[in-house]
Amino acid sequence: QVQLVESGGGLVQAGGSLRLSCAASGRTFSTYRMGWFRQGPGKERVFVAAVNWGGSSTLYADSVKGRFTISRDDARNTVYLQMNSLKPEDTAVYYCARSLGAGVTNRPDDYELWGQGTQVTVSL
Repeated sequence: QVQLVESGGGLVQAGGSLRLSCAASGRTFSTYRMGWFRQGPGKERVFVAAVNWGGSSTLYADSVKGRFTISRDDARNTVYLQMNSLKPEDTAVYYCARSLGAGVTNRPDDYELWGQGTQVTVSL
């Protein structure tokens, strides 16, 4: 089966940057829309960012607009989340997810394949 393999998480000080990567093994995901979600300590899993197939449309949660950028490289079967100006409230497990459909969506139920998650910790 196709697997989503995430990398790039770690420890960073407030104001710093990280880039998360999500690579798909198996067949390509060039025709799938992709998204990033996160789950902080004691909180629900919430939407972060999404990109449609082709990369022409993006969607961001209000909490990360202007700081995070989602992009994709379909030739490498990889989606990225560039995170700048990180804040302690960004601390969470970040999940990559794949969705079959048109446009972009922030609904977790629209995504049928999920990665294992990668920890991002932002300290003061």
